Amino acid sequence: MGFISKVQVIQRGPTNRQFYFICPAPLAQALEMEKGEKIEWVVVDKHTLTIRRVGQEKPEESKKETTRKAKRGGKDGR
Repeated sequence: MGFISKVQVIQRGPTNRQFYFICPAPLAQALEMEKGEKIEWVVVDKHTLTIRRVGQEKPEESKKETTRKAKRGGKDGR
């Protein structure tokens, strides 16, 4: 199922425009997005835009690291 959003534009002066893409709340909740989270916009082609989380581990990597720390007594091995 897709979510439809409108592109919003704010004109600040004669040449400065900012475009806003609104992420619907159900989609943000499904992705477990949080306020202040950084995302990267990637243009795949003229009709496809992808977003990625920036600066976060993938869930599998994070889970593996948590398991490793638990085996070491909860410390980072120092």
